Amino acid sequence: MPAPTSSLIVGSFVLLLMGSGVSQAQPAASIEARADSLVQASLLVDGHVDLPYRLNDFYENPADSTVGGDVDYPRARAGGLDAPFMSIYIPPYLQSNPAAATNRADALIDLVEKIATDHPTEFALATSPNEVRQIATTEAVALPLGMENGAGLGGELDNVEHFYDRGIRYITLTHGAHNRLGDSSYDDAEPRWNGLSPFGEQVVAEMNRLGIMVDVSHVTDATALDAIEQSDAPVIASHSSCRHFTPGWERNVSDELIEGIADTGGVVMITFGSSFLRNAYRDRDAPIRDAMNAHIDSMGWAEDSREAVVYEQQTRREHPIGTVQDVADHIDHAVGLVGTEHVGLGSDFDGVFALPEGLQDASGYPALVAELLRRGYSDPAIQQILGANLLRVWTEVEATAERRSE
Repeated sequence: MPAPTSSLIVGSFVLLLMGSGVSQAQPAASIEARADSLVQASLLVDGHVDLPYRLNDFYENPADSTVGGDVDYPRARAGGLDAPFMSIYIPPYLQSNPAAATNRADALIDLVEKIATDHPTEFALATSPNEVRQIATTEAVALPLGMENGAGLGGELDNVEHFYDRGIRYITLTHGAHNRLGDSSYDDAEPRWNGLSPFGEQVVAEMNRLGIMVDVSHVTDATALDAIEQSDAPVIASHSSCRHFTPGWERNVSDELIEGIADTGGVVMITFGSSFLRNAYRDRDAPIRDAMNAHIDSMGWAEDSREAVVYEQQTRREHPIGTVQDVADHIDHAVGLVGTEHVGLGSDFDGVFALPEGLQDASGYPALVAELLRRGYSDPAIQQILGANLLRVWTEVEATAERRSE
């Protein structure tokens, strides 16, 4: 177990804040049953799932059980997942070719549309909170879209509206490298803009005009603070955890940024990837991945072959890193800073290698809810975190766009 931290104090605060919650003496089986029922009864929105990029590399039918990855229809239904935001991910290597970056975004949107067209009972596209709510009354999983890396705009302001028309409802301003919009927390080079670029400021204003959420995951602190200042609408972090537990790692959000996002009315969506949970977990991840890749190479398997995908999945399942309690610690910390109304979930399923035990795929959400129940969270507070908060923010972003058009 990790050494005790201030999150334990925050957890005690949360227990008092949430009221009756659940008795610590309640049998584990009862808590787990209650968690499963609560997840199935709630509207669960996940801020970031990389299913499109995964299927672009190795296509499987997501309406059926798949051999790779973390999300498919059976696992989503088992975990109570109603609306995973499909990540339209633009790799940094495409940034030097704006047309290729834009084409990749369009191609991944085409792929998501094909999933919904080919499997209408299991999946449906969603472009508004009301559509998400309507789809949740059926057996289908809603598929809203978010662009990960504003490089997909190709440096053209008109493309913000193009991708709005194609269904994009948030844009993560950067990814792994500085781009034309702003600076990335992952880039080892000196900052290019020291925050948002002039073009990035134009993009944020255009996103506000159209009703696209501004996402500050992946950006530097300076870029995030500029986006918060520039945006007239609430801002989100679609898949970021708390830097409190990973000191010095700018990819996670600082306490100042958590509070700044909340001040806009926005939401910080806690991610599940092991590397986000504790700094030490990143050191444990690399040797496992290196040994796996060496075995794949020794067998002569192509990276996108079925044999390699199956072996990677087996390796990941056999080597969880971290626990559900780690994820709950991050939720506790954010809640202690800004309250339950500004916290959500952004798993990064299908986008990370290592995941914690109990949260290794989309069937695992009830395990996290059970841990929150053990910590004293009330049912309404959990429902806020599961999806109500993000839907509230999305609705306010729409309302901001409507006001600007008057």
